[in-house]
Amino acid sequence: MSRIDETKPFIPVRIAVLTVSDTRSLAEDRSGDTLVQRLTAAGHTLAARAICTDDRDKIAAQLREWVADSDIDVILSTGGTGLTGRDVTVEAHRDVYEKEIEAFGTVFTIVSMQKIGTSAVQSRATGGVAGGTYLFALPGSTGACKDAWDEILAFQLDYRHRPCNFVEIFPRLDEHQRRK
Repeated sequence: MSRIDETKPFIPVRIAVLTVSDTRSLAEDRSGDTLVQRLTAAGHTLAARAICTDDRDKIAAQLREWVADSDIDVILSTGGTGLTGRDVTVEAHRDVYEKEIEAFGTVFTIVSMQKIGTSAVQSRATGGVAGGTYLFALPGSTGACKDAWDEILAFQLDYRHRPCNFVEIFPRLDEHQRRK
């Protein structure tokens, strides 16, 4: 069973938040605000924040820019994970990933099923790794952002979480590049 080991130190993670939307501004970005509130309340650092239109190349370019930034450990995007023609966030993420974290989408679907039933099949939430940075594409609803953070990311981005977590393997994410 998972648990927080209080004998270990908390290690803050530097997280960037990208909202994908053709219509929202920062002032209207409730899902981005939800993620920022949760990550900072948990003790992590907001490293960057931006809004990008639903354009695959622009999304991928922003992700690559942040992956190349040594001051960013994790990128959370919200929006564009659905099934409509403008929903291209997942494809943009996959353009950037070196490795996909397939189980993230599966676990997100399980969490979503408990909240919204079979409507969970309409989300294509995904996670991956590139350049030693974790990337997660979350749906654009505040409820989905809360669920992803509260039920998955809050634990996996906490070094004290047992039996394992994403933070403890940060040093090994790009080990294949160091051997060259």
